[in-house]
Amino acid sequence: QGVPCHHGEQDTERDRDAQQPDGIGRGVVADDSGFRVPVHAGKKIKVTDHPRLMEIWESSVLNTHDFLKEEDFLYYKEQLPVYFQHVTLFGFEQEGILVGFMGIAKGNLEMLFIDNNYRGIGIGKKLITYAIDNLQVTKVDVNEQNNQAVGFYKHIGFNTYKRSDLDGEGKEYPILHMRL
Repeated sequence: QGVPCHHGEQDTERDRDAQQPDGIGRGVVADDSGFRVPVHAGKKIKVTDHPRLMEIWESSVLNTHDFLKEEDFLYYKEQLPVYFQHVTLFGFEQEGILVGFMGIAKGNLEMLFIDNNYRGIGIGKKLITYAIDNLQVTKVDVNEQNNQAVGFYKHIGFNTYKRSDLDGEGKEYPILHMRL
């Protein structure tokens, strides 16, 4: 995905609570559908969740990004905590375990990763559907070489409108810019 970018909002906690979908209250909570949602836009789910997010990212990338060079894998892994600071993170829990997450910034899905042990059972679809229906997500950038992701987003209804030869970090991984 592209390099995330986010501009913080200065609203009151009561205003933020009022903007959240039903079933979401103060702090980070799991609603009936399994979502873990932060109330504060642009903040981490919880700092203590970061190691688990890193595990999910690694599990997912190792099983879906076979085109990624090892040095680039290590580079992106090191940058991930920085990226987290520029998106609103939404997690998905199954049986009390965080198994997937996405990061949103200004209508763009900047990241979506599912633990490899939980892939293929609809969690990604639930996350992206939630993002489209509740968070005004209309765009995603995806690695052209990640055929599974390209097919997934096409199935959801995204179409390619532009292609870049390099990713957001200037590395030679072509990016498809997709929108609904």
